[in-house]
Amino acid sequence: MEKSNSRQAGIEAAWRTIGIVGVPPRRLIRQMNRQKAVIHDLDALLVRTDLEAATGYLPKAYCAILRTVVLNALNLQLDAVVIDTGPGKCDNARHVATILQDCLAVPVLETCNLDADGAGYPICRSRLPLREKMQRLTDGVKLADPPLSDLPPSQPIAGFWGVPPRDFSLLEFFPEATHIYGWSRCMENKTPADRWLEAYYRPDIPTVFFAQSFCAKTALSQHLARRHPNALYLDTDVTAGSSAKAKIQAFLELSGVFA
Repeated sequence: MEKSNSRQAGIEAAWRTIGIVGVPPRRLIRQMNRQKAVIHDLDALLVRTDLEAATGYLPKAYCAILRTVVLNALNLQLDAVVIDTGPGKCDNARHVATILQDCLAVPVLETCNLDADGAGYPICRSRLPLREKMQRLTDGVKLADPPLSDLPPSQPIAGFWGVPPRDFSLLEFFPEATHIYGWSRCMENKTPADRWLEAYYRPDIPTVFFAQSFCAKTALSQHLARRHPNALYLDTDVTAGSSAKAKIQAFLELSGVFA
């Protein structure tokens, strides 16, 4: 089977196990769901292997999420990879698509998600613990039409702005009713290229602005943190070390979140 980098191509019936990167258009996810394909979110930590193994394909000073994508794609048994290389992901994802097209024996389908029909973001506004919220968001990327949520909205007492971290242990120090903003909210809304929604934040609540080290979104994260009256800007590389966690804990305590 020939490899594909067409942004207009669809999902082939023979693809039973598919790896996705970013948030592909809902029409493609819907095709996968109808075909009952097994979907692997390659952005997530799926393969337990040394991240240094990715240096044969990507520079060491590169986003840990995309290095994780490469390792997952190389080590999982996939029939195809579908990767969003549009503004809803990043230019680096486009370069990773080129590398995977050269390295994998399966099709690598490039897509551009410009979907504007929002699905809402009830998980982001719920009272669930932040780590559980983020897990539900990342799991939800595999469904074109998630079930209606029965989670009531909560009054936010803190905010987490940014992308899902590679290491979810970073999220354990946040209180319940921490609302999620940034690209993670766009992800739940199924509109990853929505620049307005990504830039939205609440100036009246203490907010941690996060991006993965070496990610292009660190620029927006830092910019918005400077504009926010009570913010912590933070980026981490592969894992969330004790220093990063201590900064979050101290920031929330000094902001009176746990008073």
